[in-house]
Amino acid sequence: MNQYTMTLQWSEEDQLFLVTIPEFTEKVIMPCTHGKTREEAIRNGEEVIEMYLEAWHSEGELIPEPRTLQAA
Repeated sequence: MNQYTMTLQWSEEDQLFLVTIPEFTEKVIMPCTHGKTREEAIRNGEEVIEMYLEAWHSEGELIPEPRTLQAA
């Protein structure tokens, strides 16, 4: 299971749930995907994260660290 952030937002214009991955914005112009349902969008987001991680790993590129909340 990955620990990357996914932002899920409804797009009235597209009538889809849009997912962005904030940690990937420095390496990818628009790291996002979508889905007709929340579940589909989240599943697609997980697939996009895995796809990028595998590609960066195989190419020997630096992989962004996941952002995590620190305990208070």
